[in-house]
Amino acid sequence: MTLNTVSEWTSFGGLVSVHDHASPLLGCDMRFAVYTPPQAKDGPVPVLWYLSGLTCTWANVMEKSGLQRAAAEHGIMIIAPDTSPRGPGVPDDKAYDLGQGAGFYLTATEPPWDTHFRMDQYITKELPGIIEASLKADMTRQGIFGHSMGGHGALTLHFKHPFTYRSCSAFSPITSPARVPWGEKAFTAYIGPPSIAWEQYDATELVQNRQTDAHLLIDTGRADSFLETQLKPDIFIEACEHSGQALTYRLHDGYGHDYYFIASFMDDHIAHHAKALKG
Repeated sequence: MTLNTVSEWTSFGGLVSVHDHASPLLGCDMRFAVYTPPQAKDGPVPVLWYLSGLTCTWANVMEKSGLQRAAAEHGIMIIAPDTSPRGPGVPDDKAYDLGQGAGFYLTATEPPWDTHFRMDQYITKELPGIIEASLKADMTRQGIFGHSMGGHGALTLHFKHPFTYRSCSAFSPITSPARVPWGEKAFTAYIGPPSIAWEQYDATELVQNRQTDAHLLIDTGRADSFLETQLKPDIFIEACEHSGQALTYRLHDGYGHDYYFIASFMDDHIAHHAKALKG
């Protein structure tokens, strides 16, 4: 599979690079970004996947979070995929929370989305093959984190693939999508009316039967305008307590649902993953 490098910037002794490739799985061209730390000059380094939220691309986290400094310090490669298939042949919706930019990290089974929207398979199968073939990545040491919709994706993929993603964290994740408007809308469109299929993409449901050895770290702002309507952390916290899943869930006064918030705690999250992946 041909990988086209679009741009590169040196940062903290490492390299931020942006790449395009044709995706047979998704039926369109895809773009992703990578931060390769300076330690990769000496050999493969651990890999940390960052999944972005609604409307975002690779650029949000690479340009706004300040992740490069901590990633360089700990010797962690960070990969930022796109949030959905894109392009003129890909179905879309006028709303920001459905269609292009809103893949929800699942495999759609309902038309017209089922032809292209397979973001969970893209993250777990297709893109890792490209990374392993093209970059100095140690694919035996992988972690995953994300924001909002991407936090939902990180948690669900971790619970489904605990031996692939040995560490997991999230910023303001949608932990119970089957119970909130964002998830109800997306799930209905992508995978049909409420059914057992919804549970396979709901972290609160998954943790009840798929506890992992990882200690989860989640940060959310108390001033987040989506806290009570879309995030509802108490449901997930209670499910983790009942199932015995190790979890540190921190609520921070004054912070919202933005990259000012993410940048404030990015160092903590990278250190959290480094401890697990390099320990």
